[in-house]
Amino acid sequence: MSAGEPVGAMPGTVRAVAAVDLGATSGRVMIGRVGDGVLELEQVARFPNGPVQRADGWHWDIEALWGHVRDGLAEARRREPAIESVGIDSWAVDYGLLGPGGLLAEPFHYRDERTARGVDAVHAVVPFEELYRRNGLQFLPFNTLYQYAADPRVADAEVSLLIPDLLAERLTGRRVAERTNASTTGLLDVRTGEWDHSLAEALGIPSRVLPTLVDPGETVGRVADEHGDLPVIAVGSHDTASAVVAVPLSTPNAAYISCGTWGLVGLELPAPIVTDAARAANFTNEGGVDGRVRFLHNVTGLWLLSETVRAWSEGDGEAVDLPSLLAAAAEEPAPARLFDADDGALASPGDMPARIAALLGMPSPGAADRARFARIIVESIADAFARTVRTAGDLADREIDVIHLVGGGALNALLCQATADRSGLPVLAGPVEATALGNVLVQARALGCFGDGVSLEDLRRRVAEAFPPRRFDPRT
Repeated sequence: MSAGEPVGAMPGTVRAVAAVDLGATSGRVMIGRVGDGVLELEQVARFPNGPVQRADGWHWDIEALWGHVRDGLAEARRREPAIESVGIDSWAVDYGLLGPGGLLAEPFHYRDERTARGVDAVHAVVPFEELYRRNGLQFLPFNTLYQYAADPRVADAEVSLLIPDLLAERLTGRRVAERTNASTTGLLDVRTGEWDHSLAEALGIPSRVLPTLVDPGETVGRVADEHGDLPVIAVGSHDTASAVVAVPLSTPNAAYISCGTWGLVGLELPAPIVTDAARAANFTNEGGVDGRVRFLHNVTGLWLLSETVRAWSEGDGEAVDLPSLLAAAAEEPAPARLFDADDGALASPGDMPARIAALLGMPSPGAADRARFARIIVESIADAFARTVRTAGDLADREIDVIHLVGGGALNALLCQATADRSGLPVLAGPVEATALGNVLVQARALGCFGDGVSLEDLRRRVAEAFPPRRFDPRT
């Protein structure tokens, strides 16, 4: 089979879809093309995304985001009139509340500090031990149910939509919740995959705000405008769910790391693990495409490096060149001291170099020490990745034999090598655009581009052929 060749495709036929891929720091609109020997992406729009501070806290500028998405889709359809569908993925947990007149207010950003009081309110009613048995989610203070508990406007809402569902509603008018992203709210039953209405009511969350669930591959609705009439197809709308679709898992005991702002480290399993040991290790059981379980732990990822570089750039009055910084960091010796990449002091925007330096018990680095400091950051992230992979294997009783690292982190050779060294396992890096590829592949399969009976494993073989990974072996 040639690279990316889809089973069942008519010879010479190339079909196109549009993928909206929204991350916590940037978003893109991509054209995906699949066909005989073809699996490719074309970026048609890229735009910034990030928290904006308002009088009441950190928010997402949803109107700016919607404008970028709308313009990007229009450009995609101008470039490729043959586009057959649209799919949307984004980060998890954040939501917009809709009332009779539309959006009640800008969605809050998950890093807003208001969530702390939501945690206390939820746990006063349902202890975390019981929550974990019901929803299977690791403790993260910004999980949606904690945000609801700190948001009095929930009582006034007709419905709550997570970010990709909110944008799909603007395109189609239909209010639904895609299941993989809904699994991150804390209100989905980990065993049935359905809303836990009794839990919602116990927490004072009206059941009416929980919309109808749809699965990846279902048509949400149709968007009709001057460019044509297209279906909007539900994909793994949690960006990690889409990314895992495109992880070319090479063995049954492979682990994955979807690395960007966050590092999502874990395994794909057929069923959840909700043992006391899994809860103590803070592992989560989130929904995957085709009913798979993403058993993983969130590790703070390249956010630490990007926030550090941002702080230095603002202080210098000019941008710090990241590739040059990483090249210099690679020449530094492996650090003797590391910090905990998951420390809560690093969770919110701010002066990241000073915070990390405080954890290390050292002064904030000067310009001459930046390469050494960057090496410490990368090695600390890699150490957290390696520890989490080992824990995942122990909890699932699997002997992990390889790590697949996808996403933006796959471009960071220093991080990939450090992860291999600290885990003692080979790291296969790539594809970089795993999330967009997973989005495209789920749409293409739903459209029948690959024929009938195509499994995730079939899709992953296409990814491996079209985007061969780069291998990093552990050094002695």
